[in-house]
Amino acid sequence: MTNARHAVASLHRPRRIQWSASAPIGNAVAAALAAFWLSACGSAPLREAPAEAERITVAQPVALPEPAGTAAPQSYAAGTGAAGPAVPATAAPARAGGSPPAAMLASLSRGPSVPGPAFDGVQEVKDALPIARMIDLTTPPDDLWERLRNGFAMPNLSTPLVLDRQIWYASRPSGIQRMVERSRLYLYHIVGELEKRGMPTELALLPMVESAFNPMALSSARASGLWQFIPSTGKNYNLKQNWWYDARRDIVASTTAALDYLQFLYDMHGDWHLALASYNWGENAVARAIERNRARGLPTDYSSLTMPQETRFYVPKLQALKNIFAQPEAFRITLDPIPNEPYFVTVPARNIDIRLAARLADMLVEELLALNPAHNRPVITQGEWLVLPVDRVETFRANLGNYDKPLVSWQPYTLKKGDRLEKLAAEHGVALTKLRQVNSISLRTRVVPGFELLLPRKGASVEPLPTLYAPPPVPARPVRAEREPDRTVTRQIIHTVSRGETLATIAERYKVSLDDLKRWNKIGRLAAGQKLQVEETVTIPGARKALVRQPAARKATPRKPVQAARPAIRASASTAAQSAARTASR
Repeated sequence: MTNARHAVASLHRPRRIQWSASAPIGNAVAAALAAFWLSACGSAPLREAPAEAERITVAQPVALPEPAGTAAPQSYAAGTGAAGPAVPATAAPARAGGSPPAAMLASLSRGPSVPGPAFDGVQEVKDALPIARMIDLTTPPDDLWERLRNGFAMPNLSTPLVLDRQIWYASRPSGIQRMVERSRLYLYHIVGELEKRGMPTELALLPMVESAFNPMALSSARASGLWQFIPSTGKNYNLKQNWWYDARRDIVASTTAALDYLQFLYDMHGDWHLALASYNWGENAVARAIERNRARGLPTDYSSLTMPQETRFYVPKLQALKNIFAQPEAFRITLDPIPNEPYFVTVPARNIDIRLAARLADMLVEELLALNPAHNRPVITQGEWLVLPVDRVETFRANLGNYDKPLVSWQPYTLKKGDRLEKLAAEHGVALTKLRQVNSISLRTRVVPGFELLLPRKGASVEPLPTLYAPPPVPARPVRAEREPDRTVTRQIIHTVSRGETLATIAERYKVSLDDLKRWNKIGRLAAGQKLQVEETVTIPGARKALVRQPAARKATPRKPVQAARPAIRASASTAAQSAARTASR
C-alpha cells in the first residue's frame, strides 16, 4: 500500500496531472486514478472530475526495443492502429473496503510503463523491460584457463616474427598438448603467485618458451628447471645447488625466484618486452643495446634493438602462445579444462626414500618425482619440503604414522684411501652400474678419497629412480652418400671493355680463343666501353644423393686397466732416481 501511495504521489508531483478532454480515454483514466488514490488513502467518496480539465502535454520517451525472448507488449490504447485492434479502456470499479484494483497494483509494482509510438493522437503503452539477473564478476571461474585469460595485461606485439612463431606452434598440436599436460601440475600455483604480485598472467606461459614445462630440462649453458636458471643467477636468487638438491628445479622455489627476477627487470626498464629480453639475454646486454640506439637517435623499444636471434624470437614466442591460448578454437586446438583449485601442497620432510614416500602416498613414483624434481638422489633429506597432491596428504600422513620400518635404504659414505667402487659394490650387494647410476658417476668423474656417495643398507631395495621425462632418442646418423656426376653448363656473360684491354687479354681471362670471341661478336675496332658477349663454360658439382639414415651405434670408449698403468709409473720413478744418482756421483 505504501508503494502504491508513493507511486501515485510521484505522478502528482510537481504538477497536477489531468488528461485532455479531447482524448476519448481521458475521462475514464482520470476517474480510475482518482478512485485508486482516494481508496488507497481512505478518503471521502469519489467526486466527479471538473467539466473543463486543463490541457497538458505529456513528454513521450523514445521507444525501447523489446529484449529477445520476452512476451509481446500489451496495448491499452483506444481505437485501432498498427499494433492491431485496441481494447477500449474502462474505469476500474472501486473495490469494497477501499482497496485498489489488483491489476493496477500489479502494474504499479512493476514500475512506470514505457510509452510506445503514438498514432492518430493515441498513445501505446508497453510493459516495463524485465529486470536482468545479477552478474557477480567477483566469482572466480571454474576453469583455470579462463582465469589465466582474464589476467592478460601485457601490451600485444604484432610483427612478422609473431606470425612466424604462431604458425610454428599451431602446426604442432601434439607439442602444445604435451606442454599443456605437464603444466596442469604447476599452472595454478604460478597464476596465483602472479596475481599476488599484480603481474600479467601471460607470464605463466613463459615456462613453455623456456623449458616446455619440463622441470628436468638442462640447456647447453647449464640452465636448469622450468624457468631455466643458470648456476650464477640461481645463486643470486637464493637457489641452492649441491650434491643432494638443486633448487633451480624446485617448483615453488624457482617460481618465486623467477618472479622476483622479472619484477626487478620490469622496474629497471619499465617495459615488459624489455624485461623479457633481459631475462633471456641479460639485463646488462639489453642496457648496452638501448644506449647504442639512444646515441644514434634511434628508438629504444624492444622491436628496434639489435639483438641475437634467440632474443629476437623470444618475446614473439610468448606472444604467439598468448594468441593461441586466448582463442584456441581459432587454431583448432582443444584445451581440456583445468580445475581452478590448488593441485599440490608442501609438507615438512624427514629423511625418507622417494620410492617409499610415493608408496605411502599411494601414488606412482613418476607422479611424485614430477612434483619433487629438485632432488638429485633417491633420498629426501631432512630440512627440505615434500610436495604432495592435495588429495594425497592425509593418506601419506596416516600411512607414515603406521609405518614401523626404516624410512631410508641408503646411507652416505665418504671414500677413503684405498677404496674402490668395484669393491664397495660387491660388499654391499649392488651392481657396479647401479651404484654409478645412483651417484651420477660417469666415466669422466674423478673418484678420489673424499668423494661422497650413497651406499645401500643391507637388504634394502637398490632400484634407481626412473627418468622423469625421457630424453629424446639419439638422432639418426646420416651415412655419407656418393655424389651425382658433375654437370657442365655454358652461360653467357656480357663483358664491358676497359681502357687498355685487348682481345687477347679478354680471351685469356675467360679461357676462350680469339676465334670464338670474333665469332660471338662483330668486332671492328675495339674501344673502351664496348660490350662483348662471352660464352663461359662452368662445371657444377654433382648433388648428393638422398641420405640413408641408420640408427647411431654408441661406441664404447675403451678404458686402460688401472693395474697396467702402475708399472709405468714405478719405472718412471726408478729411472728418475737412477738419473739423480748418476748426477750426484759426477
